[in-house]
Amino acid sequence: MSDSQLLPTGQKKINHLEMIEISKFFPGVIANNRVNFDVKAGEVHALLGENGAGKSTLMKVLYGLYPPEEGAIKLDGEQVVIGSPVDSIGLGIGMIHQHFMLVESLTVAENVALGLASTRGPLTDLDIVSQRIQELSEIYGLQVDPKALIWQLSVGQQQRVEIIKALYRGAALLILDEPTAVLTPQEVDEFFLTMRKMMDDGHALIFISHKLHEVLDISHRISVLRDGHMIGTIPVEGATKEKLAEMMVGREIGLKKERVSNEKSEKKLILKNISAQSDRGTPALKGIDLEVYSGEILGVAGVSGNGQKELAEVITGLRNVTSGQVVLEDEDVTGLSPKELINRSLSYIPEERMRDGMIKEFTVAENLILREYDQLPFANNGFLNLKNISTHSDEMIKSFNVKTPSQETTVKSLSGGNIQKLVLARELFRKPRTLIAAQPTRGLDIGAMEYVHLRLLEQREEGTATILISEDLDEILALSDRIAVIFEGEIMGIIDREEATTERLGLMMAGVVE
Repeated sequence: MSDSQLLPTGQKKINHLEMIEISKFFPGVIANNRVNFDVKAGEVHALLGENGAGKSTLMKVLYGLYPPEEGAIKLDGEQVVIGSPVDSIGLGIGMIHQHFMLVESLTVAENVALGLASTRGPLTDLDIVSQRIQELSEIYGLQVDPKALIWQLSVGQQQRVEIIKALYRGAALLILDEPTAVLTPQEVDEFFLTMRKMMDDGHALIFISHKLHEVLDISHRISVLRDGHMIGTIPVEGATKEKLAEMMVGREIGLKKERVSNEKSEKKLILKNISAQSDRGTPALKGIDLEVYSGEILGVAGVSGNGQKELAEVITGLRNVTSGQVVLEDEDVTGLSPKELINRSLSYIPEERMRDGMIKEFTVAENLILREYDQLPFANNGFLNLKNISTHSDEMIKSFNVKTPSQETTVKSLSGGNIQKLVLARELFRKPRTLIAAQPTRGLDIGAMEYVHLRLLEQREEGTATILISEDLDEILALSDRIAVIFEGEIMGIIDREEATTERLGLMMAGVVE
C-alpha cells in the first residue's frame, strides 16, 4: 500500500467498500437476502432496521464473524475473503461493539496492547503503546489517561478506549454498533466531534442506531433493512424521521405522543430519604426523596449505573433499604416482600426482561400466569385450571399483539419485542394502581417501542402512577409529566416536562446543578 493510501495517522485507507448480493441463512431464517451495501472514505453511512431485520448479521459478515452463503466483499474494487476478525482487522476494518470488550482490571494501555505482539519478546511495549495512545487522543479528541484502570473510567471514557483500540490496530473503516446508547447528550456531542474528525481524515464509518435524530444529524447516506431485505438507500438531505420509520416498519409510525393533561390528584407512592447499597456493598442510593401521583408518569433520567437498578429494586421489594421509608397508598411498605407488594396492586416491568421478567424455559402460557398461578381462576385447591389458563393466554396474546407460534412455545424462542409484550401483558392485566417500568424499551425496534409507549400512556389515562426509568432522553421527554434526574445515587432535581430540554437534562445527568 502506497503512502497515498494512508490516513494522516499512518493507518491504511479504504476508499470504497462494497458488499454485493450478500445472503446469510440460519435454520428456518433468511437473515440477509441478496443485500447490497457500500461505504466510502470520509462519509458516515447509517444502517437502520428493526430488531431481526438483519443489521447485526450483515455487519458480522463484514467483520468476519459469519461466512456468507452468497455474495462478495470488495475493497477498492478488489474482492477479498474475510474469514475471521483477524482478517478484517488486517484489512483495516474495526468494530466498536455496543457492549464494550474491555478488561476492567487492566489499564487503558494494557487493554490496547492486549493480543498484540511485543517488539521485546516476553516484555511489554507499554511505554510505546502509551505514547501512541496520547498521539491518537490528541488527533481525535479522545482524551484518556493510558495509565488509568478501566473500572475507574466513565462509560464515555471507556468508549473512547474502544475507539483508540481500533485506531491503534490501523482501522480505516469503523463499524459503530449503537455507540450512543449509554452516553449523556454532552458525551454524544463530543463523540460526534470525534466522528467528524475521523471523516475529515478519510475514515469510512458505518453507524448503527435506533435514534433517528442522531442518524439525521451525523450521516451522509442512510440504508434501511427490513426482514433481511435492503429496502433502500437515501441521502440525508430530504430524509425525515417519519420517512425512515415508515421504511423500517412498512407502515406509518406515530412518533409524536399525544398526552392529555391530567390534574395531580392523590399521591400513590412516596419515597422518604431512601438509602441503599449496591451488590458490591457500596452506597448506591443516598437520601432519595420522590413522590408519584395517580395518573402521572414520573420519568427518572440518568446514565446507566447511577442507582436506577437499585431504585427499582427497593420500590418493588427486591432490595433492602439501609434507611428511609417507602410509602404506598398511605401505607408504610418498607421491607415488604415482592409478593406482598403485588397484592397491593404494584406491578414491575424489570430492566432485565429475560433474567428478572421471564423464565425462558417456560412456555408463553406459563409465563403469563407467574403472578397468579396459585389463585382463581388459574388454580383451585392446589390444582391448575388448564382451560382457564389457555383461554387467558389466548386473550393476552391477541390483546397485546404477541407474535408467537402458540401459547405452548417456550419464551426463549421469541424476539425481544415479543418477550417485552408478554411482560406488559402479565403486569398490566392486573390493572395496577402503581407501575415501575425500568428501561421498558431497551433493545427494542421502533415498532415495538411505539407499542410499549402507547400502553404506558393508556395506563396513565386510567389513573396509574408510573415511574419510568430510562436512559433514552427521547423516551423520557415523550412520555413524562415530570422528570427526576439521578446521578451517583442522588436526585439532582425534578423539573416539569415543559421546562425540560435535552441540554438541561444532560448537564444534570453529568452531576451539574444549575
